[in-house]
Amino acid sequence: MNLLVFVAFAAVGLGTCLALIPLLRRQTGPRAIWTFHHTHRVAVSRFGGVALAAAFVTMSLAIFFGHSVAEDPLRTRLVIFFSALAMFGLGLWDDIRPLGARRKLLVQVLIALAVCYSGVRIEKFQNPLTGEILELGAWGWVVTVLWLVALTNLINIIDGIDGLAAGIGLMLMGLIAYVGLGGELLYPVLIAAGMVGALAGFLYYNFPPAKIYLGDGGAYLIGYLIAILTLVHSQKGTIVAALIAPLFALALPIVDVSLAIVRRGLRGLPIFRPDRKHLHHKLLEVGFSRTRAVLILYGLSLVFLLMAFGVFWSQGRWVPILFGFLCVVLLLSARTFNFSRDWFAVGRVLENSAELRRETHYALALTRWLELEADRGAGLEELWSDFTFIARKLGFSRVQWQFNGQSRCWEDSERPAAGEAFECVHELGAHDAMVLSFEGDGRRMSRRVFEHLAELAAEGWLKAVNRSMAVNGAAALPTSPGPARTGAGTEKAARS
Repeated sequence: MNLLVFVAFAAVGLGTCLALIPLLRRQTGPRAIWTFHHTHRVAVSRFGGVALAAAFVTMSLAIFFGHSVAEDPLRTRLVIFFSALAMFGLGLWDDIRPLGARRKLLVQVLIALAVCYSGVRIEKFQNPLTGEILELGAWGWVVTVLWLVALTNLINIIDGIDGLAAGIGLMLMGLIAYVGLGGELLYPVLIAAGMVGALAGFLYYNFPPAKIYLGDGGAYLIGYLIAILTLVHSQKGTIVAALIAPLFALALPIVDVSLAIVRRGLRGLPIFRPDRKHLHHKLLEVGFSRTRAVLILYGLSLVFLLMAFGVFWSQGRWVPILFGFLCVVLLLSARTFNFSRDWFAVGRVLENSAELRRETHYALALTRWLELEADRGAGLEELWSDFTFIARKLGFSRVQWQFNGQSRCWEDSERPAAGEAFECVHELGAHDAMVLSFEGDGRRMSRRVFEHLAELAAEGWLKAVNRSMAVNGAAALPTSPGPARTGAGTEKAARS
């Protein structure tokens, strides 16, 4: 295919995003809600995925009515087009009105099953060591659904720091376009080339400090296109290159998400619950800026991308060697950036799993009650009083909340004599800075339990604040310090 065609489609994607994103920023505005696991501190529009979807539609229509791809089955093109829009629509709906993890997962599975029913599925797999072709039969449906759903959510899960998901998506789209050059299908290759341009245009506004975010809609669209385009390539003979190569390129987020699943399972948390333990959060904790953190992750991802190209060039023969090299790079990265203590702490977590699970269930029950109080119309002053009750029940010795130029502080009047002191601060972002700090005592709990409970309490408080504001509107925002109250502890209200 003429290189100019690829450049033209990349230019279309680039131009579409650069033209639409300024308009989206003006029309949609920031989403006035606090988010716990994201690292941004100001409210920014979450509808950047609309520009990517518009670029995808524009390129698809250009292919359907302009550029000839007669050799591509019409059914395959339609399946890719409509299933990708359905996955984007699901994410966009969640951006507008949260659906919940279970509902989203159910719809994702239904979309993947529809794709399988249409005939686009993984039916065979080539053993990279022996070259033997394995017929999957009915298992092909299971593998296809897992592939589509897993990659869709993988990109969404790593979208916790400015520029990371879009940057990794751009690398993967470049790999897919290159892998498809030797294949028979043109539509997937042209779409991948166009999305490279679209993601480059999006990154212009999304690189730290971001001016717009992907949202679930954009993240789902990128992840799903990576999954479906590689799947289509696998049907045309480049099985190893299409299915194994992207796994190498996605090694970092795959390891990150796998550890997150294990971590949450051992602690009794829902698997899809977001947290602040991902690699980008760790880099920020170490002291790197958001820009340096994302550049470090880009660098590691580029190393893995080169390995992915090696898988393609060798047609899978180098998989064992490259896999060993990949493990070495991960181990060296864990040691260099001080991740090793967290990456290899599974044994310690397993020993404390029973205690953590008990504390988790208790904390989640208390924070759920706080959210229900917010649903019943409790204002922030009343919620803060309820939150101090939760703080005492969870064993904290002191909690302070700073927001909108004001401060609330609660201390336990029955705190024991000072032992080893723990402190944890959660910085939350929106139009104004919000900081929630906790103090604990080593005589009541271990540091690991303290940090875990502080994270659950901070997230529960944040959800309750959001619900209170949704129910009560601006009236829920505190405008003056409330009166001092006494109880099991002493509550102090002071203007900072």
